[in-house]
Amino acid sequence: MVASFSEEEGAQLRGLQPRALIVTIYGLYAREAGGWLSVGALIRLMAELGVDEPAVRSSISRLKQRGILLAEKSQGVAGYSLSDDAREILREGDRRIFERQRAQPDDGWLIAVFSVPESEREKRHQIRSRLSWLGFGTVSSGVWIAPMQVEPEVRDVLERGGLGEYVDLFRADHVGVGPLKDKVASWWDLDALEVMYEEFISVYGPVLATWRRRRRADAPAAFADYVKVLTHWRRLPYLDPGLAPELLPAVWRGSRAADLFFELKERLAPDAHRHVEAVVNS
Repeated sequence: MVASFSEEEGAQLRGLQPRALIVTIYGLYAREAGGWLSVGALIRLMAELGVDEPAVRSSISRLKQRGILLAEKSQGVAGYSLSDDAREILREGDRRIFERQRAQPDDGWLIAVFSVPESEREKRHQIRSRLSWLGFGTVSSGVWIAPMQVEPEVRDVLERGGLGEYVDLFRADHVGVGPLKDKVASWWDLDALEVMYEEFISVYGPVLATWRRRRRADAPAAFADYVKVLTHWRRLPYLDPGLAPELLPAVWRGSRAADLFFELKERLAPDAHRHVEAVVNS
């Protein structure tokens, strides 16, 4: 089974579902240990996120079914490792999630045009879902647009999903009549994205304020907050097309949300990592 956590995870991350939290833990900490975590360590870590053992085991089962985790023993200890497909998806996600990416006005555009036979219409849905997740906007039915910088990622996602033969990609410049900024506002629902960024700020702004007031380290708390903030954050860079600042609203909450995430990451990641090492090695 081919791993895929864009579509379902994208719909669930707002609620911080256990499966999404597990994917975050594996993405952050398991890859540096060969992609494997013991069942016991995972259950202890998830307990600190408020998830009980039955929910963890149920979530693991679903992730196995989707080809993300594989049952594997290490020195006789039961655990789960990341599949090769999952490792590749996580690797590709690192750039989106942990780097600030903004197109420049003269970078040009990537146009995706697809045609799917009626007998394979399910692939039409898959293509739309993949393109939406990669931050594409819609010019018209079957014509999608994104900043040129996403081209390598788009090719990888389509080929890995067996969808490349249905999609043609073109490099383009906009030479139409009227302000491009107005066109962009019709191609993307920037208002909806602003709402998501505002939600992120409202939830994690107070978390950052609390950590700024702390006078001593609390590694378990750092772990819990970092996994939660990253789980919430990691869907937003995919939905955000990374448009040039000149094409965005004058007040763009995405910039403030990014500042918030990266400050929390800087404050929490080191202690969180030490805590996971202590749990894994105990």
